[in-house]
Amino acid sequence: MSTEMSTGAGNGDGNGNGAAARRPTRVSRIIESEGALLMPGVYDALSAAIVQKTGFSAGFISGYAVSGSLLGNPDVGLLTPPEMAETARRICASAPHTLFIADADTGGGSALNVKRTVQDLIAAGAAGCFLEDQAWPKKCGHMHGKQVIPAEEHAVKIAAARETVGDRDFFIVARTDARSVTGLDDAIARANLYIDAGADACFVEAPRNDEELMEICRRTKGYRVCNMLEGGKTPLHTRQELMEMGFHLIKSPLTTVYAAARALVDVLAALKKAETTRDELHRLTTFAEFNNIVGIDSWLDVEDRFSVASSVPKPLPAPEITEKKEKIKAAAAVNGAATNGATNGH
Repeated sequence: MSTEMSTGAGNGDGNGNGAAARRPTRVSRIIESEGALLMPGVYDALSAAIVQKTGFSAGFISGYAVSGSLLGNPDVGLLTPPEMAETARRICASAPHTLFIADADTGGGSALNVKRTVQDLIAAGAAGCFLEDQAWPKKCGHMHGKQVIPAEEHAVKIAAARETVGDRDFFIVARTDARSVTGLDDAIARANLYIDAGADACFVEAPRNDEELMEICRRTKGYRVCNMLEGGKTPLHTRQELMEMGFHLIKSPLTTVYAAARALVDVLAALKKAETTRDELHRLTTFAEFNNIVGIDSWLDVEDRFSVASSVPKPLPAPEITEKKEKIKAAAAVNGAATNGATNGH
């Protein structure tokens, strides 16, 4: 690690101040207004719609959850950036009043890949993305066996992301997984370097205890992100508790996919055993409840408004019928002209 990078760790004032924090985005405006933003994880259009209906102002498109739901595979580098961008497009379209920050993993490769990945996520409607410094193939931040690339290499990728964003409303989170590889001091130094490179927020993944959480807040600059993963390495806290420590973005990335998987396992086991769900209806949404979740009323309203007979143009006649009518008209015109000529001759 360079000397310049090592000394950068002490530049933060513990209040989220830094050059990147001054860039106004929708995400940063919510943070400034509310103190800290809580983001549940989403993985498809339905989970996003439910997050919006529940009243959350933002959500996190989790790579772990998308890999599990879309591919049926673990978070070990199998999900590609185009697959994430397409999922983000569906999610953002299904919940247009909610901001979604997408997990961009390592950005897909070099700074060139990062630029394309960011462009695709902006086009999909995402409000921001996370870019991490893991070596490929990456893994979930709470798994064993991770490796990280040189800090300066990731800083270049963050700078490429910042250049791609330009003046657009897009929030960049720089994630480091160094805590589990080279230790907390290196992770904090990396976080500050990435803020200097252009990130809006830093994310030190997988701290082990409250002391480490508070150390991160004391020594890093820019907005700070904390991950609340059920069964992970970091102790679980409320949004208020983490905000008081000094965090600004709190995400619960796997809550929804774990809840959905638990529900599916339980109800399918009951169906397999009893061969009916008549005694399991308490586990399910009702027909009416689900239709409400997916917005049936608004679609029926559209159908009603555009199905009124008086407002719907009559269909055009078939081409062959039109052609026959035109021939009849032409023949009638010829016959009429001949008749008039004969009359005038007398």
